[in-house]
Amino acid sequence: MSGPRAAVADTHAILFYATANPRLGRRAAAHLRATAEQDAVTYVPAAVVWEIALLARVGRIDLRRSVRQFFGDLFSNPAFQPLDLTPEQVFLADELRPNDDPLDGLIVAAARYLDLPLLTRDAAIGESGIVATIW
Repeated sequence: MSGPRAAVADTHAILFYATANPRLGRRAAAHLRATAEQDAVTYVPAAVVWEIALLARVGRIDLRRSVRQFFGDLFSNPAFQPLDLTPEQVFLADELRPNDDPLDGLIVAAARYLDLPLLTRDAAIGESGIVATIW
């Protein structure tokens, strides 16, 4: 695999990957395929888990199973790693503020905390230069 061996995933990257959505960027798709084959690692911040739970709760997405089962399936592959929220990430999110979305702040902070690129198509995050992005 060319490209980074590890990255952090934004919410839409996980959802697009899980649903084989063609809007998933070519480079992000390649990284997530490599993760599925355990040739790369993708960290999934707690903020992504929470955002997906919120989207499912209000009916914006249909996981076809519970949030717990969805992530149980994802994390059954050890190359997809849950990333716990730490106070340091909260401090970074408060300081960095890539946009007005507090969950995006936490997700960007997770990538910055690990010093890894972020799988995202969010233009504001990419333009902020806070973290490298892959899409």
